[in-house]
Order: sequence, then structure tokens, then C-alpha cells
Amino acid sequence: MNTHKPTPPAHCTFEPDDWLKLAKCWHPVARACDIDAAPVKATLLDEQLVIYRIKGKVVVARDVCPHRGVPLTLGFHDEEGIICPYHGLRFGEDGRCNRIPSSPDQPVPAKLNLMSYAVEERYGLIWTCLDFDAENPPPLPTMPLWDAEGYQQINCPGFEVNGFAGRQVEGFLDVAHFAWVHTDTFADADNQLVPDYKPQDTPFGFVADYWSSVSNYAPHSEYRAPEGFQWLRHFEMHLPFTATLTIHFPGEERMVIMNAASPVSARVTRMFAPIARNVDLHVPVEDVHAFNLRVFEEDRLMVETQRPERLPLDLTLEAHIPADRSSIAYRRGLKKMGFGEFFLV
Repeated sequence: MNTHKPTPPAHCTFEPDDWLKLAKCWHPVARACDIDAAPVKATLLDEQLVIYRIKGKVVVARDVCPHRGVPLTLGFHDEEGIICPYHGLRFGEDGRCNRIPSSPDQPVPAKLNLMSYAVEERYGLIWTCLDFDAENPPPLPTMPLWDAEGYQQINCPGFEVNGFAGRQVEGFLDVAHFAWVHTDTFADADNQLVPDYKPQDTPFGFVADYWSSVSNYAPHSEYRAPEGFQWLRHFEMHLPFTATLTIHFPGEERMVIMNAASPVSARVTRMFAPIARNVDLHVPVEDVHAFNLRVFEEDRLMVETQRPERLPLDLTLEAHIPADRSSIAYRRGLKKMGFGEFFLV
């Protein structure tokens, strides 16, 4: 990993101070199953990235050949690394240049190594940190029950939303919109009441236990909860943009959904949604992908049309209702981290 301090890229959509804070956090950039030896393109915080796998390890680096600036995602791979299509320079483990075809006997100068970043492979995702501090490493978000015995691990295909990551995450935490937005998937239009709940601060954000009679069974499902059953939805927020929801079904059945919002830019978000479950194991994975996408698509119009586009951290700028306790806790958490307006006017 290159120890050079990153700086906001040209045409950055974030305020520089906010970009630098976000660069110190872990963000997902791809599903692990989508990364092999071939170069894959991704964008994080306006930075163009190349991702590839070499000898079992994943490399995430700036998508720029240090020789003459050609994107490496235009290139290809052999067994020893990815190859720039312009002059054939090859980059292998840790982004190090290991071949200069025009000067095969010359030692490779360090300046030809890629600008690479810290990488973690967890929950079926590739995570990266653009400004990793080894002396004070940032904590990777956690996902309950991912490795638990008897649980199926599913990783839904990523998709993009034309909205700010903070707005999308706040929507995931919002429980008052179920009866208005998600009635085609799981919610009841006549069940609009939001019982009291209280978020509790944690070192990495907050948790909230939300009890209600809103079922998580789809309206057409053959399954029904026992009369009077109260559903527990346990939210865990890991600032700035990753949250998990653990849904307690009747008995010991559980489903955990991670909402990992990766900020492509201040106005575009790439969504990743790992799922761990010991419920509905007979349902094909493809059907889970489709249902998850339907739920997120129901949210899309709301997230993409909210104004202002940014998430106002000054609580006096918008009105609030009692159901907004998680939203308020989220905004306060971001404010406490020192974030400002998030993107340029």
C-alpha cells in the first residue's frame, strides 16, 4: 500500500475538509465475487479506481498508469498482473510494477508503482480506505450473524442511486415511510402508527430497537405471524454511511440486511446489500435479489428528488416529528464527526 497522502481529486464534488474525513473511513467498492484477475473500474469519492485480484489478494488503486496516465481499466491481465494497453507495463501484487517490456533488464523504479489503497474483503464485499492510518486504524463496519452457523450468506448486485449517500442511509433508518412507500413489498398501508423508540449512542454511531406490528412477510406470502406478534427491527448505524437491520421473525428466525452506501460522488451513491438469514432458505437466491431490488427501487424516487440534495446537519433547517428519532441521531452523529455541508454549491 502506498503511504502517499491522498488529496481531493480534480473536480471534486465534496468540500475538501469533508472529503478528507470521508477518505479516512472504510467504504465498499465492489462485490468480492465480481473481482478476479481482470481490471474492474469503480469510483469512490470522485476518485477513479481500478480493482483486480492477484495471487488471491485484491488490489485497489488509482486507475492511472504512472507512466503516461492511461486508465488501467482499458488494459488486460496475464497471470502476473494487469497490463497497461499503451506501453505494456505490468502491475502485480500491492500495485507494484513488475515488468517494463521496452527495458526488460532495467530495475523498476518505485515511482512506477501504483497509488494503491488499504483493502479488506468482508461480508462478500471489497472495502477500501483512501487515507488509511495504521497507527489509528478506522474500524470496519460489522454485520451481525454473517458468520453464524445455519445462516445463508447472500450478496445482492450493487445498483446506483442519483442522490447523496447520507440521504439514502437516512431513508434506510426511517420507519415512518413503510406504510407509504413499501406497501407493494411488505408494509400495510393501514398500519401507519410509529410506536415510541429510542436510539442509543455507541462508539461507532447508534443502535435502535423498533418494535411494531408491521410484518416483514410479503402481502402475497403464505406465511403469517401469530396474532398480536410484535416484530423487532434492530438497527445498528456505523457512521458515516453503513447501517444494518436485523429483523426478528417468529421463533428463532432472523434476517440481517446491510445497507452499505458507497459515495461515488456527493450526488451519486452505489448501494451494496449483503444479507444473512436463516429464514426462507427454500427461496432461490435470484428471488432474494429481485425482492431486495424492489424494496430499494421503491425508495429511489424519494431519495433522488429530496431537496436540498445534501443532508442538513443543522436540525433547525427542517421540521421533525417524533418518528424521526433515528434520523436526528444520524445527523447529530455526522455533526459530531465534524462534517460540514458535504458538497460544493
